Amino acid sequence: MNEVLLIKMGELALKGLNRRAFEDQLVRNLKRQLALLGDWQFSVSQSTLQAVPRGENIDMEKAAARTARVFGISGWSRSARVGKNMEEILAKAPEYFRDTLEFADTFKCEAKRSDKRFPLNSPQICGAMGEALLEAFPHLRVDVREPEVTIYIEIRDQYAFLHADQQKGAGGLPVGTAGDAVLLISGGIDSPVAAWQMARRGLRLTAVHFASPPYTSPRAEEKVHMLLSQVAGWAGRIRLFVVPFTKIQEEIKGKCPEDLFTLVMRRIMMRCAEQIARRESCGALITGESLGQVASQTMQALACTDAVVNMSVFRPLIGTDKDEVVALARKIGTFETSILPYDDCCTVFVPKHPRTKPRPGMLEKAEAALDMDRLIQEAVEGAAYYGIDGE
Repeated sequence: MNEVLLIKMGELALKGLNRRAFEDQLVRNLKRQLALLGDWQFSVSQSTLQAVPRGENIDMEKAAARTARVFGISGWSRSARVGKNMEEILAKAPEYFRDTLEFADTFKCEAKRSDKRFPLNSPQICGAMGEALLEAFPHLRVDVREPEVTIYIEIRDQYAFLHADQQKGAGGLPVGTAGDAVLLISGGIDSPVAAWQMARRGLRLTAVHFASPPYTSPRAEEKVHMLLSQVAGWAGRIRLFVVPFTKIQEEIKGKCPEDLFTLVMRRIMMRCAEQIARRESCGALITGESLGQVASQTMQALACTDAVVNMSVFRPLIGTDKDEVVALARKIGTFETSILPYDDCCTVFVPKHPRTKPRPGMLEKAEAALDMDRLIQEAVEGAAYYGIDGE
């Protein structure tokens, strides 16, 4: 029996004249996810994408798991593709649904007849299918209100498709349809979740991490590689730039007021990230900040960090609390890595009493003691590059 992946595109169906561009990008992203499992054929019709394996040895379980991580998909199902006649449909259904129905107690049928030339209407299709399944599985009962299993029969242009309950997709928009942005990633819980959320809205990710050896260990950088690999399992390949930050932090410690240290550091990080973003043709910055979470994330502090860059700064977590972020980190698989005890550069030289309501003039005066252009240029030029692929 020919089994395929039947994929619903959800939000993409609302697009107008540029809808084809979104569909094409979704197909490219799905093709990359499934390529390691074998050769596939893809086609789009009526807001549904069909992924058809070419070959009998493709692991459909793994294919389904990879499909569930592709943004732009609202729902998917493994589906039997059969001839478009009722005799074949009824002959194939008991075999295909055996594992699904053998241990269920109740079911119902739903039919969608896109091809109106098909001789039976939807209620007639459901009635015939119900009779065939009750004959094959006498223990079953029909429950149209709260069935354990819903059996779907879709009559389309060339084939009929049989599948059980549709699985929920990752949603959002295909990665690459919204442009490119730079993520500032530390190694904590928040920034990988922020990355996932913005990739889900169609952004292709480039990451910037700031390393301060010997104050931070190689394990802290390895942790960032691990986190980005986990995010890349959803978002596709991520470019990572590791910026040497030790000299900058030592200069700040020696020349700037202690209560402003974290804010001066954040402003320099933003400047470095903006330079990399412009060099890599990215149009925005992404951070994992949440309003009021720490001293450097007050309304006044965020305004001061934004003031030094001339591009959009996306903060998808700005209105979330920690419990919500942790729940999402667990969902996407980054939480256990994020809590590994390897400190990043944000924990170096932390002031005892950080300023929570700074004014821009105050920070500009503190930064006047630094050779800002030289420090940023040396840091950006010294950045190491890595290509991070998904797990």
